[in-house]
Amino acid sequence: MKLKVLLPDQVLVDEEAAKVVAEAENGSFCLLPRHVDFVAALSPGILNFVDQRGREVFLALDEGVLVKQGAEVLVSTRRGVRGDKLGDLRQLVDQRFSELDEQEVKARSAMAKIEAGFVRRFLELQEIN
Repeated sequence: MKLKVLLPDQVLVDEEAAKVVAEAENGSFCLLPRHVDFVAALSPGILNFVDQRGREVFLALDEGVLVKQGAEVLVSTRRGVRGDKLGDLRQLVDQRFSELDEQEVKARSAMAKIEAGFVRRFLELQEIN
């Protein structure tokens, strides 16, 4: 199967997979190459797959959507981190997601300032008229 994991700003995975295991709200599931076409809403958690060399690869993903159609499995999610060892993945998640959270806080703060400036100017215009 061809596995593609898409983030908003990059392709996290684009490679052949012999098996994909993911987690939805009602539990985990396994996809094999001859599995029926399938769609699932993914819960935040671990997606793992076995590559063509037999190595198990782990991905920590935010919530997202998985679509299996024919020989292609497509996953779309906001945030994700790849790790070769499950133990190392926790540290990577903490590091990457905290960086993103800091960026979100800065962006929200900037947006709040813009909105406050807009409201202030709108009120000033109301007073003039």
